Amino acid sequence: KHSTVKTISDLRYNAYLKGDDLDDMALAGDLNHYPSPDSVLKYKKQLDLSPIQVGQLTKLSTELRRKKVEMGANIIRNEKMLDSLFHSRYIDEGSLIFYTNRSGLYYGEMKGAILMACYHTEKLLTAAQIKKLEGLEKVK
Repeated sequence: KHSTVKTISDLRYNAYLKGDDLDDMALAGDLNHYPSPDSVLKYKKQLDLSPIQVGQLTKLSTELRRKKVEMGANIIRNEKMLDSLFHSRYIDEGSLIFYTNRSGLYYGEMKGAILMACYHTEKLLTAAQIKKLEGLEKVK
């Protein structure tokens, strides 16, 4: 799809719509042994995940995807509003502060959801599973 917002590239626009993370928001978790549920589910057989682990990780992944799509839609809507305010010349300091603060809120909420999923994922795994996952990811 082509972006409907001139301030958002087609790549980023589609990522927001699909719930993809182009900004590596999970990096703080990943680098500190808190993997994302999606990265764990990719290797569920190699990690010998139990059915309970798979179910809980799938639930985490599904909820995270929903949240990222929701926040992506909010980011798009907010950028449209900023563009519209500037384009129409109805911008003022109060509106500018309000909508730019909302941008930060939406990005922050998305990052928080991603890192919370990493936190919960780590709690579902054994230390051996995390170590094995990290080894598998280095090979790819």
